[in-house]
Amino acid sequence: MQYDDAKVEDAVLALLGVFELENGRAWKRFDFDVLDAFFARGLISDPRGRQESVHLTEAGLMRAKSLAQCMFGQR
Repeated sequence: MQYDDAKVEDAVLALLGVFELENGRAWKRFDFDVLDAFFARGLISDPRGRQESVHLTEAGLMRAKSLAQCMFGQR
């Protein structure tokens, strides 16, 4: 699947704005509360621990791909 790079960049910038801490400073990774909520909904593996990544569950992967197509897919 091809994605529109401009849409992806806008989404990432929007997420940085959502999680901005103060005076434009933002973490490079996603907020733990958001990841915990995804885990509680059964969309990802447990985000806590030493690993630097999470795994999408089958339901999470289907939802992620659907959202990616809707938000970033080339028309």
